[in-house]
Amino acid sequence: MTTTIKLREDTKHELDQFREYKNESYDEVIKKILYIAKTARSDPELSREAVIAIEEARKRIKSGNFVSEEEAKKRLGF
Repeated sequence: MTTTIKLREDTKHELDQFREYKNESYDEVIKKILYIAKTARSDPELSREAVIAIEEARKRIKSGNFVSEEEAKKRLGF
């Protein structure tokens, strides 16, 4: 089941900052943020590591250091 939610443009922009790849859904992004928030209470270091991993993934993507979906399918034989 899916639903539609209204977001202000600035909220959408903030969510975009947590995307690790272009086609990552907002559902995935929100679940990731919820995981980080929940984990911050019980294991703050793990949450910090998750945020750092997201930042590093975004840097790799911006620098062009990634495998496209098409290339991944080729490599995996799909």
